Amino acid sequence: MTAKLSSPPRIAGLELANRIAVSPMCQYSANDGCANDWHMTHLGMLANSGAGLLVLEATHVERQGRITHGCLGLYSDACEDAVARVVAHCRRIGIAKLGIQIAHAGRKASAQRPWEGGGSLKGDEAWPTIAPSAIPFGEGWATPRAATADDLVRIPQTFVQAAERAVRIGFDAIELHMAHGYLLHEFMSPIANQRNDEYGGTLEGRMRFPLQVVRAVRAVVPKGMPLGARMTGSDWLDDGLNADDAVAVAKMLKEAGLDYVDISSGGVIATARNPTTLGYNVPIAERVKRETGIVTRTVGLIMTPQQAEAIVAEGKADCVSLGRAMLDDPHWAWHAARDLGAEVERPAQYKRVGPTLWAGAKRA
Repeated sequence: MTAKLSSPPRIAGLELANRIAVSPMCQYSANDGCANDWHMTHLGMLANSGAGLLVLEATHVERQGRITHGCLGLYSDACEDAVARVVAHCRRIGIAKLGIQIAHAGRKASAQRPWEGGGSLKGDEAWPTIAPSAIPFGEGWATPRAATADDLVRIPQTFVQAAERAVRIGFDAIELHMAHGYLLHEFMSPIANQRNDEYGGTLEGRMRFPLQVVRAVRAVVPKGMPLGARMTGSDWLDDGLNADDAVAVAKMLKEAGLDYVDISSGGVIATARNPTTLGYNVPIAERVKRETGIVTRTVGLIMTPQQAEAIVAEGKADCVSLGRAMLDDPHWAWHAARDLGAEVERPAQYKRVGPTLWAGAKRA
């Protein structure tokens, strides 16, 4: 049997070894935005997961755009040098292609690390935040400053500068973070964006700023290098974005020059809750793929090889992203290939591992 999950997709000018991506997962462990030995170990491990693509965690375009004091950045030469060191390490020891997600946290910035409470920072540790409207993320969170005309010119340039750094480093793909309640998603959603100027109101107005960012970044990313976005499929709120909006947004993003979208969802306000069913974003991704034709990846409680295989084999998405499943089993893609009767490239140092050694292997 040849598993569809193990077939090589092409995104713009990039061919991947398979249809599995390691989802970008914040580690909250950087030093003033700079990657360190934790990232070397963590990402080096995931570069050998067997996935075709490894996407670095949300990497912020300015210091005040970080979620926490420990979040990764790409806003200085020191940040660029540190990420370049990690990328070189991953290329030496791993087989995955490397992508980076560039982001601005908006009103969800200036927060505690999750294991320290995850709420809004207080006192001297806090910094001012920015959003489309002066509405806090939730109870107990700082009220952000509404973005000014100057901000709407300046911030796209921070994305451009981060993208230029990513190109210099030599990433294979770049992804814009347009989900999970961060700045670009905040502009998209009527929950967070209550502006009454040309950057608010209708979906077209709310998309004006995100599309400015997309076009500015596309202009500096070489042709053939995939530029995509993790975008929201739903806010899971009655007055928020829904699957119909996701289709409309994906069409706009494709027209603006994006090569792929990764459908995630939720996170626009502190009280919103995502569904807990397996693959809950898959039906939205299926609609986006079918109705727009853009290369579509999806994420969200994708756990087993059989589930992932069904998603791509049935044409519901072109690729899948896994996060926590990869942390739990850093060789998930190796084991998935074996379960599905396929194989995945491994470093020579690991080829001594037989097909029945994994504790979860099927045995006669």
